[in-house]
Amino acid sequence: MESQTTVDPAEVAKFEAMAAEWWDPNGKFKPLHMLNPCRLDYITGQIAAEFDRDPSNPLPFKGLRVLDIGCGGGLLSEPMARLGADVVGADAAARNIPVAQVHAAQQGLQIDYRHTTAEAMAAAGEQFDVVLNMEVVEHVSDPLAYLTACQQLLKPGGLMICSTLNRNAKSFVMAIVGAEHVMRWLPKGTHDWKKFITPDELQDLIRRAGLEPVDRKGMVFNPVSWSWRLSPRDLSVNYVTASVKR
Repeated sequence: MESQTTVDPAEVAKFEAMAAEWWDPNGKFKPLHMLNPCRLDYITGQIAAEFDRDPSNPLPFKGLRVLDIGCGGGLLSEPMARLGADVVGADAAARNIPVAQVHAAQQGLQIDYRHTTAEAMAAAGEQFDVVLNMEVVEHVSDPLAYLTACQQLLKPGGLMICSTLNRNAKSFVMAIVGAEHVMRWLPKGTHDWKKFITPDELQDLIRRAGLEPVDRKGMVFNPVSWSWRLSPRDLSVNYVTASVKR
């Protein structure tokens, strides 16, 4: 029996159109390239803490199976592979997969990239120690069903890292007006502000999906240093969460 899907075809089409630009640091995915060090700082810290790994080791995540759902061109999959993880990168946009595969091959990295969905992988019984669910939940048609599929993909004791955008006046100004219209970092229409999720809403969805929230932090852009940093208090626009499957 075919699995249900929360994939929104209109959202997939947006990213299909931008697929070839994934690895251009000044292209349409410039915001993700700028955000990536901050995301990786959080991800590696949470994985190291949850699985008692020493980040100073050459391959600290060796033996861990990691799913990067909505992997795009592989901006997170590649660093995870370099840290020793066994990585599966999945994306609903078919054109992203060959871009990711070619770039990984050029880097000499072994990453299992697949054109598939969280729901299809859950239905097939796939299991992971870590699910990276970064900037995806605001693009799906049914966030609870999607997060439930992510929960099913985790082994007991597994960790999900989930980031998204808060829904408030500031996020509309920063993420829609600023990023899409003023700075033109992203094509107009990349985000739908009505699909943004507040931290409390996401925490409730995560709990209803069967996971236990354990941490959340803001990711704050500094226009002076032109860089991102983690914040324990400012979750007003971009934020990231950690939750576990007990």
